Amino acid sequence: MSDAEDITLLLNRWADGDEGARDAVAPLIYDELKRIARNVFRRESARQTLQPTALVHEAYEKLVGVDVEWQDRGHFFALAARMMRRLLVNHANSRVAQKRGGGALRVTLNDAVHGAQDAEEDVLALDEALNRLSEQDARKATVLELHYFGGLTQPEIGDVLETSESTVRREFKLARIWLKKLMNDGDGAAL
Repeated sequence: MSDAEDITLLLNRWADGDEGARDAVAPLIYDELKRIARNVFRRESARQTLQPTALVHEAYEKLVGVDVEWQDRGHFFALAARMMRRLLVNHANSRVAQKRGGGALRVTLNDAVHGAQDAEEDVLALDEALNRLSEQDARKATVLELHYFGGLTQPEIGDVLETSESTVRREFKLARIWLKKLMNDGDGAAL
């Protein structure tokens, strides 16, 4: 049985009230969250104020406390990506509110965001762009969210969304073009 099948089985048993399953799945989940956070922060500078470990701890704490019926491993990690996005956006909002500029959280997202002056503004601009994209095409927004905030690869995104890697690759390419256009021009009118 693969780790993915183990996680899905344990999540389902946990959802059915099996405390032993919760204890067994916890280290698997935590390891996966650490891997995702490493991917998210791979392009980070040394000046970041939020460390991957802190993000993992907070995301894990929130995920194990949520009352939801887990459909499968993909459902869990899609929720984890959304939660990490929320945590990064909340952290960026907090930092911007404290002071503009210096000592910033570094989430450069250099594949998508060019020219933003401040790391918090990068995160907030990406969040806003993903919200706008979601209004036009929720699937493309989810693909980007899973990549940028969940740190998932295209094959992993295909697994989560239960679609082929070629479909994910196509959706990702179109969504990035739209996102770059929006971030550079402020106009994301059409996909």
